[in-house]
Amino acid sequence: MRQTRCTHILFDFFGTLVEYSASRTEQGFQRSHDLLRRMGAGLTYEKFLAEWSQTSAEFDRLSERDDHEFSMIDVGTAFLADALGSEPTQAHIEAFIAEYVREWNEGVHYPPGIADLVSQLAGEYRLAVVTNTHQATLVPNHLGAMGLLSSFDAVITSVEVGWRKPHPKIFATALDALEVTASAAVFVGDTYGPDFQGPENAGIRAFLIDPQQHAPVPEEQRLSSIFDLPGRLSRNAGSEAQPDRDSDDAEAIS
Repeated sequence: MRQTRCTHILFDFFGTLVEYSASRTEQGFQRSHDLLRRMGAGLTYEKFLAEWSQTSAEFDRLSERDDHEFSMIDVGTAFLADALGSEPTQAHIEAFIAEYVREWNEGVHYPPGIADLVSQLAGEYRLAVVTNTHQATLVPNHLGAMGLLSSFDAVITSVEVGWRKPHPKIFATALDALEVTASAAVFVGDTYGPDFQGPENAGIRAFLIDPQQHAPVPEEQRLSSIFDLPGRLSRNAGSEAQPDRDSDDAEAIS
């Protein structure tokens, strides 16, 4: 049987196209704490980090039950209500989240050569990002800073869809936005459940960045780095060009 030709590549973002720290504390959040104190909160810096981490972890636990996504506004509202002892204003919420995200972004780094890689792939495939994030503007802003936003046909975020990977809804939303079938797309990411099991269950062939070979994935679907992708796709394209002699006209979802 012959595989449908791959025309679209869907990318995870954090850990795949950029390096980052997922920590909510290690980047250093002194400016966020200073702003919090100006709003009237009496928390020490250490207590601020502990309370913020606890509130965020509570939202994470709720999301893990069914993959519903939450926003930075959701967690910020809950945190500030406790920290200030009263209902925060919308202006306070937005100002705190904006400062916190600015400091969190200091842990995001763009790998050398990634812009050239994306530009190369954009010349051969249609590209999209499908990412878990609590802030809708975060990933488009990074892509803009990298000079790559125009290389992507769509940026699908969990916070806008309402569901995070590996929920099937986020993959279906991406395919609908691109007007492409699952069999004509591949997914590339670095986390086994969200970025491999999720797309595979949705009928999208997945490649996992797994240099330590920890995940139980077929070797032909394992990458040592994102920069292995063009060669792997070229080899797959070569194999797809060879028809199955027993079923020359059939298609199979890879």
